Amino acid sequence: MQKPDENVPNQEAPAETEIPEVAIALDITPSLEETLRKAELNAEEHHDAWLRAKAETENVRRRAQEDIAKASKFAVERFAGELLAVKDSLEAALTVEAPSVESMKSGTELTLKQLVSAFEKSGLAEINPIGEKFDPHRHQAISMIEAEQEPNTVVTVLQKGYLLADRVLRPALVMVAKPKG
Repeated sequence: MQKPDENVPNQEAPAETEIPEVAIALDITPSLEETLRKAELNAEEHHDAWLRAKAETENVRRRAQEDIAKASKFAVERFAGELLAVKDSLEAALTVEAPSVESMKSGTELTLKQLVSAFEKSGLAEINPIGEKFDPHRHQAISMIEAEQEPNTVVTVLQKGYLLADRVLRPALVMVAKPKG
């Protein structure tokens, strides 16, 4: 290589090594092995995350099933607690040595009030449809009788029905007025 002449002004030194741009680009790009290794690491991370998500989903499903089982097992707990007072009243009535008719009647009325209160607290409502239009979803007609009332109206209630949260638990057994003629 030639040395630049120190006495000659504006003379530039020749470039010692000229590297083409293509060679620079090739040196910067990762090798295929490195790219494959990064892809494998990425795939392994995603697989681990998937396994953790799958395990979490299984845990949530199992906990939900346990909660459902407990809910159905203990669904009547509050209602049963309300009925304990009714049972206590009935047992107390049986322990009285010489009950009078009046004391038995007042005790029975009190016990019935406790039972009605327990029903109300638990969302259990009575269906007593006397004088109402017959509803096959809430009433069960036993027979039709001639009556002064409008046809298809409940004339007699043989057995009250009950609703549990607007769902028929037991339909009312009724007798319905039949059309005249």
